[in-house]
Parts: sequence; structure tokens; C-alpha cells
Amino acid sequence: MKVEDLKIKNLVEYKNQVYIITDIFRDNNDYFVKMENTTHRVAAPADSIRPIQITEEWLERLGFLRTDCSDHQIRYERPETFIKYDIDLTPRKIFDGLKIYGNSIKCKYIHEFQNIFSSLFGKDVSPHH
Repeated sequence: MKVEDLKIKNLVEYKNQVYIITDIFRDNNDYFVKMENTTHRVAAPADSIRPIQITEEWLERLGFLRTDCSDHQIRYERPETFIKYDIDLTPRKIFDGLKIYGNSIKCKYIHEFQNIFSSLFGKDVSPHH
């Protein structure tokens, strides 16, 4: 992953496990990320970690509730009524993704949503287990 896309507290994947970033640092010309989960604490090159794709399970863990479902689309909404996430069930996926005040925002990964949420509200969003 590109280090400029990452922030402390972002959720990422490393070696098929989910970690939370605790530090980002530079050693010579390479960037590294310190991460932890309930069982491990590691440091790894930033380019060795992977983003986590947004799924229905992750939406629910991030505080979204399923509010509508049709043959074409599933809608999730957060308590902040202007934040929605649509899952387009059609092959073209035109309406897939995050909507803020009705505007489509490019957001396919958990860390992107965390960064957008943090920018909007000045606080972090943490997943529920």
C-alpha cells in the first residue's frame, strides 16, 4: 500500500490477518508500519500490507445498518443519516459505494472509509466485533 494513504488506527491486512496501524516510520528510503492485533505486534514494510475490501460484514462492524434491499441494490446507513453505502447487485456496479449527502465518494476499502470519517468528524470510527 502507498504510505500516503495510511493513518494511525487504520485497519489493514498483513499475512491474512487484520491489524490496526499503531505507527508509521521511515528507515532510510523505505517506509514501515507498526501494527497490532489481539495476538501479534509486528513491523513490516508499508508495501507489504494490503487494504481490506468493504463487505456487508465490515459495514455492520463499522456501525452501518442494512436499511433497504431489492433485487438491484442493498443499502446500508450509519446513524449520521447523510452517510450511506450502496451495494449494487447489477453486473455493471454503477451505484456501488459510499454516498455522503447523496454524492458518490470513491471508497472500496476500510482504511479509505476510516480516513473520510476522520476528516468529516475529527474522530475515528472503530469496528464492533
